[in-house]
Amino acid sequence: MDTQTLKLLAKYNERTNAEMNALIAGLDDDAWRRQFDGYFKSVKSMCNHLYIGDYNWLRRFSGLRDFAYAKDPLLAPRIGFGERVVGTVENYLAMRKVLDAKITEFAEEVTEADFEKTLEYRDSGNNPHARNFGGLVLHFFTHQTHHRGMVSLYLEFLGVENDYANLCDLL
Repeated sequence: MDTQTLKLLAKYNERTNAEMNALIAGLDDDAWRRQFDGYFKSVKSMCNHLYIGDYNWLRRFSGLRDFAYAKDPLLAPRIGFGERVVGTVENYLAMRKVLDAKITEFAEEVTEADFEKTLEYRDSGNNPHARNFGGLVLHFFTHQTHHRGMVSLYLEFLGVENDYANLCDLL
């Protein structure tokens, strides 16, 4: 991992979420909550998981060193993975836009030296870990991509055409 790749991934994340969320904005409440057979049963629950996962990783990353992005009061509360922080489509869209801006701020602050460091953190079960920071950052972005793929599938089931995952446009 390097800073150029990190900035590209952050830009991709923000743009791809904006494209995905433009489609989600067109969902009525029934479609937003419609149940499917996946682990996360609806677009709403998938978006809730994506938000909480990204939120918690940003909080964990702040344990590496004193990052300016982490001083934002937005990141002060602890949010557990079992919580429901996403309500309506509009609520999610507003929250997501703010969080994506934080991810971009994070990407602007990371240095090349940070990638070689070890991040000590606790997972959602309070288990301690010590892992390479660069690898964790890569995990963070691949986790988002995985779940955006699931949202894409759910949108297809709802009859919403979508194709919002083109990294090549940013190269």
